[in-house]
Parts: sequence; structure tokens; C-alpha cells
Amino acid sequence: MPGSRWGRDSPRLLPASPVWAFLAVFLTLSPDYLPGTAVWIAECEPGRPIAKSEGQEGRGHSPPRPCSVAGFLCWRLGRNLEIMGTTWGNPGWVRLALCLAGLVLSLYALHVKAARARDRDYRALCDVGTAISCSRVFSSRWGRGFGLVEHVLGPDSILNQSNSIFGCIFYTLQLLLGCLRTRWASVLLLLSSLVSLAGSVYLAWILFFVLYDFCIVCITTYAINVGLMWLSFRKVQEPQGKAKRH
Repeated sequence: MPGSRWGRDSPRLLPASPVWAFLAVFLTLSPDYLPGTAVWIAECEPGRPIAKSEGQEGRGHSPPRPCSVAGFLCWRLGRNLEIMGTTWGNPGWVRLALCLAGLVLSLYALHVKAARARDRDYRALCDVGTAISCSRVFSSRWGRGFGLVEHVLGPDSILNQSNSIFGCIFYTLQLLLGCLRTRWASVLLLLSSLVSLAGSVYLAWILFFVLYDFCIVCITTYAINVGLMWLSFRKVQEPQGKAKRH
């Protein structure tokens, strides 16, 4: 562009399209690669290969040339996929089984609650008797927002959802974080497990001392949450190097 300090032959690092610009920013947000990205942008010239910069040998920071926006994005995507391959792993069959069981029970609880709302005479498989009835528990005011959100944020709050919705989110989060071999994922696993354990204790108290009920599905999910808490506690105690190898 005439009059521009870049000059007509300078590389165009950011394209005009907002979508491409967003991709360029998104793919460079990884803190581990920001130094290499800065070096690449600073030394990049159209059609001229670039040698590995000082201090970056063996770390794969120098992307292929000739440089262009498309080449830059492909390089960034490849590096991000490479690091994902080193941090993504098997969550373990115990965690997998517990999370899948929790998801199935949460979805079943949603089904029972919806069926009970349509038909007050609906009898679920977990309704053994008057004192052992899961549908009565799911349909109570404590079955939505833990009986707390309605009083704090109002009945129309977006957070005033069925407890089973929060259960589905929790078990999905536990499964995804369990696949990551990073320290922050282990910490998030432990924190989310602590929250679920506190919620389980609270709901168990409501179940036994307020509703005077014995919900088979509820108690099973409480046991699953305890198991996930134990797994999360073990995971956060693992050395970082060992966590990456397994």
C-alpha cells in the first residue's frame, strides 16, 4: 500500500476477513508458543526460508516457509494438535464406568420427572413403595435447583434447572477432565468433586430427614460421587510426569 510503512511487498499477517482474523488470534493464544509465534512474525518474509531462532532449537517453534497467513494457521493448528496428543489420554475404566453410570441415572431421572409431570399416576421402576419413591423426590421442590436457586435467584432464573441437568454437566465434565494429563485439570477435577460431595451430603439430608424417603437412584448417584471424589483425590496427588506418561 503506497504511503504505508509496511510497503507493498511486506507480508500481510492478518487477513481482512473477521473469521480468519479470529482463527489467527485463537490459534496463537497458547502461552507455550507465544515466544515462537513472535519470532515467526518478526522474522517472516515472503518466499524466504527462516533458520531456527536462537534458543528455540529442538522445540519446534519455527514453522514451515514460505510464510503466509494460511501457512501460519496450519503451523499453529499442527502445534496445538501435537500438544493435545501429549496431554489427552485414557480417563481409566473406573472413571469411565462411574461417569457413564451417572449420566444414565441423570437422564433416567429427567425421564421420570417429565413422565410424572405429564401423568400424576405414573409409576417409575424405582417406585417400590410410598417410602421408597424416586419420582416423588424428583418432583419435589428440592428436585430443581437443589431447592435453593428459586429462593436466591427466583423461579425464572436460568440456573433454576432440574438437579439432573447439573448431574449431566458434572459427569460430562468429570469425564472430559479425566482425559487431560495436566495439573490444572486435576485441580478442577478435585474442586468439582468437592462441590458434588457437598451437594450429595445436603441432598441426602433432605432425602432422609425432610422427605423421609429412600430414593434408590439418588443414593446410587451419591455413591458414584464419592467414588469420583476418591479418584480425583488420587489423580491430584500423582506427580505431573507420571500423569503425562499414563
